Amino acid sequence: MTVVPLPANQPETFYRGAGRIASFRGDPALPDRPEDWVASVTSRFGLAPSGLSALPDGRLLAAAIEADPGYWLGPRSDAGILVKLLDAGQRLPLHVHPDRRFATAHLSSPYGKTEAWVIVSARPDAYVYLGFSRDVSSEELTGWVSGQDSAGMLAAANRIPVAAGDAILCPAGMPHAIGDGILLVEIQEPTDFSVLLEYESFGLADGHLGLGYELALECVDRGAWSPARLSSLRGTDRLPSMADQFFTAVRHRGGSLLEQGYSVLVIVSGEGSLTGSRDDLPVRRGETLVIPYAAGPLRLNGDVEAIRLAAAP
Repeated sequence: MTVVPLPANQPETFYRGAGRIASFRGDPALPDRPEDWVASVTSRFGLAPSGLSALPDGRLLAAAIEADPGYWLGPRSDAGILVKLLDAGQRLPLHVHPDRRFATAHLSSPYGKTEAWVIVSARPDAYVYLGFSRDVSSEELTGWVSGQDSAGMLAAANRIPVAAGDAILCPAGMPHAIGDGILLVEIQEPTDFSVLLEYESFGLADGHLGLGYELALECVDRGAWSPARLSSLRGTDRLPSMADQFFTAVRHRGGSLLEQGYSVLVIVSGEGSLTGSRDDLPVRRGETLVIPYAAGPLRLNGDVEAIRLAAAP
């Protein structure tokens, strides 16, 4: 067998979960921890090695890949993604992730943090915030952050309804927040860079990545996102084409052929099997699996639905 089912990997964070990861996985996941970092080779910002995924044999996935990159990654130079299950037990703070240009210049990283969400379940009237609805000056943004004026920030942000099945791209630089009552699969560039526009009401001292807010706020997209622009960020069975330069998140059902390549698979409903030249394993809702390049092509069988997540070629 080459495909590896993964246990939950739930590092501590500052906001609350509501038990949805434990319910989804059907295993002893920690109900109050809102994130499961799946097949993670990325550490939490400033808190390494927290966040790194362990394989069932106890090895860190990052160490296994370093020891045999050809087996795991094939022609790729790195994994290129971080995947999470995210259970919003409360509204997350409005925050922003830097793009690659900013991260290279100020955070010594070739990756920024464009991300995308595939909604697994959502309460009625669930929502996210995406971008500002009007142009915001740098002085106004600085005033909101320095005064921790959450009401002012949120009044200027687009509140967007979401439902199970939605696929949404959140480009780096876009102010955003996930509302409560949502379980989603998140794919992102492999960093943990967040600039928190709100922090005080979440019990945090700041959120500027050690850069100071004067510099950190330079990564914020302060331009207006109209309804037409926002519609370009939404998809269904796959993410909009704007995501293709970063990653893919494609919904597969029983009978689908999964082409060869390093990836992460999240089973979102039903049960079935995953078969290939070296693999034949049962799969069910809530399982998370890492697929090495060495697995070759695989077929998903049965009454089952899964999301396959991979970095851009």
